[in-house]
Amino acid sequence: MTKSLVAFASVLLLSGTAAVAAEWAAFKTLDADGSGRISRVEWEKNVGKLKLDPAPVFTAMDSNSDNGIDEEEWAAAEKLAQSYTARCREASASWCKDAK
Repeated sequence: MTKSLVAFASVLLLSGTAAVAAEWAAFKTLDADGSGRISRVEWEKNVGKLKLDPAPVFTAMDSNSDNGIDEEEWAAAEKLAQSYTARCREASASWCKDAK
């Protein structure tokens, strides 16, 4: 799970803006039909295009369990990933490869 969050943070940080999820390159790549929502089918079909290893877990981002990731859930995942990255930089424990 930790590696998934780091990978997800990397994608989101490299994707451009944090203002609106629909403007993020990664979100657009995954939202193949342009509906503003990433379905599980779209995720499984397109997540490989982001070249993440490991890829974030779809179920972890789908907070309301409706089998889709909307802009609000995407933004919440980004916030969590950024928070994790900040905590990682401040860590002294072995759980973070970038720890002090």
